[in-house]
This record gives sequence, structure tokens and C-alpha cells, in this order.
Amino acid sequence: DEENSNYSQDKEAGKEFVVYMIDAGPDMFLQIKEEDDVKKPSHFSTVVKCILESLKTRIINSDYDEVAICFFNTREKRNLQESEGVYVFNVREGEDLDRPTARLIKDFSHIEDTFEKEIGSQSGIVPGSRENPLYSALWVAQGLLRKGSTRNVDKRILLFTNNDDPFGNADPRVKADMRRTTIQRAKDSQDLGISIELFPLSRSGEEFNVSIFFADMLELENDESSEFMPMVAEKFEDLTNQLRKRMYKKRVVRKITLMVADGLSIGLHTYALIRPAQTGKITWLDSVTNKPLKLERSYICADTGALVTEPLARFQTYQNEKVKFSIDELSEIRKVTSVPLRLLGFKPLHCLKDYHNLRPATFLYPSDEEISGSICAFIALYRAMLRFQKYGVAFYGNMQSPQLVALLPQEEVTNSSGQIDPPGLHMIYLPYSDDIRRIEKLHMSTDGPVPRASKEEIDKATAMIKKLELREFSVYQISNPALQRHYAILQALALDENEDLPETKDETMPDEESMQRPGITNAVQEFKDVVYGSDYRFEVNTKTKGDEASKKRKALTEVAEKEAGNYDWRELAETQKLKNLTVVELKYYLTAHNLPLTGKKEVLINRILTHLGL
Repeated sequence: DEENSNYSQDKEAGKEFVVYMIDAGPDMFLQIKEEDDVKKPSHFSTVVKCILESLKTRIINSDYDEVAICFFNTREKRNLQESEGVYVFNVREGEDLDRPTARLIKDFSHIEDTFEKEIGSQSGIVPGSRENPLYSALWVAQGLLRKGSTRNVDKRILLFTNNDDPFGNADPRVKADMRRTTIQRAKDSQDLGISIELFPLSRSGEEFNVSIFFADMLELENDESSEFMPMVAEKFEDLTNQLRKRMYKKRVVRKITLMVADGLSIGLHTYALIRPAQTGKITWLDSVTNKPLKLERSYICADTGALVTEPLARFQTYQNEKVKFSIDELSEIRKVTSVPLRLLGFKPLHCLKDYHNLRPATFLYPSDEEISGSICAFIALYRAMLRFQKYGVAFYGNMQSPQLVALLPQEEVTNSSGQIDPPGLHMIYLPYSDDIRRIEKLHMSTDGPVPRASKEEIDKATAMIKKLELREFSVYQISNPALQRHYAILQALALDENEDLPETKDETMPDEESMQRPGITNAVQEFKDVVYGSDYRFEVNTKTKGDEASKKRKALTEVAEKEAGNYDWRELAETQKLKNLTVVELKYYLTAHNLPLTGKKEVLINRILTHLGL
């Protein structure tokens, strides 16, 4: 897949530098009381937990990003600028940002236990003082994000606070000066390509008012300020959902040109909205040095046995002759067209079928970077397609698999909290005639009349479907259980949490409790009765070769566990008497503990010793 390969090659060019900037003022540590006097975690605890989840997700999805954690309103200071009230947790003086690692997560998970002793919290604005920790924190964060060009790196400051008036206790004249200098510092950061994003938290009984200061600092208009109100977080789930939504910006996969006609082209950026999530690649390590192994491939001449150093020639057999090609010739052959995307014409929307989509669509959005006027031309074309209910048919001449595509316009969708779906075109990959398979009319029996469902059967099926309707279902709710378990185990091992391996919830499994509700069971039973009859007993032969093999393995394991229980394995290991046992006896232990059984006797003994931790 070309887009996946492009993404792999350009991931370093699309990475993020992120500074988590956390208010550590006394108000962040206050216990929050609910109406029934039940205490909830403090805002500081909520933010720490949220950032931990964010770092774990970042390790999985984009471990090439770099991060820093910066506290402000602190008693101690640690930063390159020697600014008071600012403490950088994970970056030492003179060092660059950190990649998210298991060690960083483990150290940060204990921050609440050590914070007061090692860092400490204090009120940021002291009457009579001109110290401005928020200004200093922005300056420190700007310094941390100094490396890397904004052309190929997204630089972001994520600000967490529950104080909507950071200069409230200052003298009016000092307050005005602090306000002005802080807003200017934020503007300087944004001019350098650093985006500042606010994650506000509401205090108990008080709503965070972004218009007091932060609307000016972030240069929000009145309507943008109102959009912040629904995003104010009170609970961990609220804050985590906010961070997850805003953590990853859509990154351009590639830049292409849409040729509408001779002399008229539109510059486009492509975005992959769906990409299958996969486990990370295995890295082979040297057993002695524990360093990654470098893999090299060499070719040896079949005739002489000599190492081939010159580029290999490619050939294609044609009429028993080998036709040779150079690398340049092969590249030229594969180049179908110099224009990546060429418009062929338009068709009514009803001609496009859902099953024509061969793989996840690519989203197209215009850009004036390469071709001036692209945005205006795109908007005109896009609105005309919406007005006449048409989609475009185009030829996409990529190197891997040139094919026909449909350019389907998507209307912008918004609600009170902002944009849900952006306007643009979905590039849907269409099949060729060779790819289409016709469906044959198949019936259960070739003899007799074709089966038909009666009105009563259809009514009972309709009633059952209504009862089983998933009203709140969305694909955004369901995580891949295999991936979740894989990364949960990796996380436990990396953080030395393997005493109790975490349990992962498989959200693909049916809700057995809900399925047993009388309304559902009655609807299913009525459908079965009307289709099969009340006396019908539905039986399925579930016995397979796999089940029999599983039962056999289970029986062998039970025998091995029973036999292994007759030996004191730790004593035998410590007194070096394992070598006196037979291979069969050693395999009792290995089978009972689900360990490999291959290898000679010495290998089996070493495997047992390793499992015992000796």
C-alpha cells in the first residue's frame, strides 16, 4: 500500500514535539467534594493520570515523538533558564526532549508520592513580587522546543490548569504588566510555529471562565471562547477524552495534483483517515551486548561463488528469451502518467455503490502551497458537485497500483461544540471490471419451489431485530482486543508490573446479561418457533479435530502437573540434582508450566533454572 509506505518513510518528518505544562499551584491539590460529601481525586492527580495514559498511547502509536513535562508554580526550580517557579521533570539542563519510554512512565507514575518533598507547590503570584511563573513556564517551554523546523515537526504546548485568573492576587499595575508580557510571550511562541492548547479544569462549584485571561492569550474570538465552555473538564474521563481527541493532528500523507483539464490543476493534500493498527516490529538483539542486530543481504554468483557487488539485472521471460531491464528502465515502465490524479468526468451519486469501495478512502483537501489559487478552484468544484449531486471519476496513476477512483464530496458537519466532519473530497478506490465477481442465485435445494418467508416470519424477524438494535453503537467505541492485550502485557513487562498481568476488556463479546432480558429472549424464541416449529431442537455438531487435540493436551497437562507435584524442584535446582532426573521427568515440570519441550537435556535444565529465577 503506497500510503502506508509513504507514512513509514516520512514519519520522522511528521513527528511531534510536545511539552505538557502543568499548573502545580496549591489549588490543583485541593480535594474535590461532591454533593454527598464523597471526595474525588484532586485536579493534580487527574492531570497526572491523564498524562500517563497519553504517554502510554504515544509509545504505541508514535514512539518517535518527543516530550517534556514541565511544572509551574513550584517551590523548587530546574530549567535551563534558571527561572523561578518552573520545574522540568524529565529533561536535564542542556539536554533535548525525551522520547516516551517505559522508564519515563514509571518515574512519572510516582510523582504524587515525591512531589511535595522534591519539587513542592507554592502560590504563583506573591503580593509585592514581580515573579510570573506562567510567563517563565512559556519561556522554558519555548526553549525546550527550540530544535527542529516547524516545516516537518509539529510543536505543541499542552497547558493544564484550574486557575482562570493566574494574576488575581497581584497589584493592579503589576497585574496589567504581567498580563501584557505573558500574552506577548504566548504570541512569540505562536509566531515560531508553536501551538498552545488549553486544557481547563473547573473548581468545585466554580466554572472555568476562559474570557478572564486565556481567551486573550490564545487570541480566541467571542464564538471560539464559547466553544471552550463544553470542553471544561471535571473528571479524569473528561480530560482523557479531550486529550485523546486533540493529541494527534491529521498529518499529510502526500501532496498530489488534480488535473481537471489542460491548463487547470489543483494542488491537494491527502490524509489517511483509517489505517489498520498493527503490533510493532520485532527488533532482534545480540544475546551478549543486547544491542540491535544489523541485517544485511548479500548475493552470491551461482556459477563462480563470488560475492556480487554490482547492481543486479532484472529480466522478464518472453518466448523463451530473457529480456533484461535496468533499474531506470523499470522505473520508466512503472510510470503510467506524470499527473498523479486526472479527472475523467462526473456521474450521479446514485451510481456509486457501497461495495465499490476496495479499501479505506483517502481524504483530499486543497492547498495553495504548490499551485496558487487551488483553494478557490477546489471550493467552486466541490460546491458544484454538491449542488448537482455528482461525484467525480478520476484516474489515480500511483506507482504501486494505478486505478480508477471516485471523488465523493463530503459536506461540513458542525454542532454547538465545533466542527465534526470537515468539507472535502473522499477518494474512493474503484474496482476494474476484472475485479468484479458476479453473485449466482443459490437456493437451499434445486428441487421443488424456491423458499419464501411468510408475512408472519418476516414480522417476527422484524420484532427480533428491533429488540437487538444497538442504539449507542459506534466503531469508535470498540478497541481491537488482541492489540489491547498485546500492549498491556508489554507495558506490564516494561514497567515491572508482571506480578499481576492486566486484564483487558474484550468489547467485541456480546453482552450476555442484556441478551437474557425477557423482551429479547421472547422475541428470539418467537422467531424460532414460527420458522422451525415449537418442537424443533437445534443441534450443532461442535466436535472437531481441534477440540479432540485440545482435550488430549489438557489431559497430558493434568498428568504432568500431578507428577511434577511429587518433586521439590527448587531444592533439586539449588543442590544441582536436576541432572540426575530423566528427560521424561524434566518434561513433567516444563509441561505443567507450559514451557517449550524441545532441546537436549542440558537445554531443558537451563530452561527450568531460568523459570525458577536461578
